[in-house]
Amino acid sequence: MNLSEKVVLITGSSEGIGKALAEHLSLKGAKLILLARSGDKLLEISKRLDETNHRIIFQKCDVTNLSEVESAVNFALNHFGKIDVAILNAGIGFRSKAINFNYEKTRELIDVNLFGVLNFLKFLIPIFKKQKSGMIVGVSSMADVRGFPGSAAYCSSKAALSTFLESIRIELKNYHIKVIKVRPGFVDTNMITKNEFTMKFILNVNKAAKKITDGIEKEKPIIQFPLIYVILTNLIRFLPRRVFDLLLSWRA
Repeated sequence: MNLSEKVVLITGSSEGIGKALAEHLSLKGAKLILLARSGDKLLEISKRLDETNHRIIFQKCDVTNLSEVESAVNFALNHFGKIDVAILNAGIGFRSKAINFNYEKTRELIDVNLFGVLNFLKFLIPIFKKQKSGMIVGVSSMADVRGFPGSAAYCSSKAALSTFLESIRIELKNYHIKVIKVRPGFVDTNMITKNEFTMKFILNVNKAAKKITDGIEKEKPIIQFPLIYVILTNLIRFLPRRVFDLLLSWRA
């Protein structure tokens, strides 16, 4: 896919991977719809990336609010007339022990990480079906592989998202709608600063955005990086339960 002149919607684009993606895609000549909860940050990004030609528009949007999601999609259609690619990137994370189970924060995380994607699909799938084209890019995580101690909410939200994306990828192919699943490892954003354990092979956010952009251009069904974590997570997926429990007991 040549991204020049393509209309790309990005959620969670005020910081982290979303912001870096906006920067990379603007250099590719894409027309962008930037969405996030912080309108002020979006204004700053939009001014910096697009001072004259109005190729970038933005709107404040809480992905858990269905009416705001519908408004954002309509805003994009009214301005550009179509949406070619939707990068559903908005996500949050927190770590907590089950003994101190926090229902409210867990519910918020799942609402953002899972339903924040599903809310957009409610409107995007009919649009893409009518267009007879479109690409859905869902940003999951390598944490989808198993349930890691202290990360029950995050792992389960990403596991559900990854499985959902895989299912619809097969179904929507017949309608000329492409679905890409993105599985990053540790990327240097604000999200990972909350982790109290040692992290290896942390990827710079701009390198991560480039890998995602390159994968979208190549229309790869799965974009996952770095390679060392792809190998490790594949091994972890098939570890016997007793071995997995023993290896992760230090994090419990």
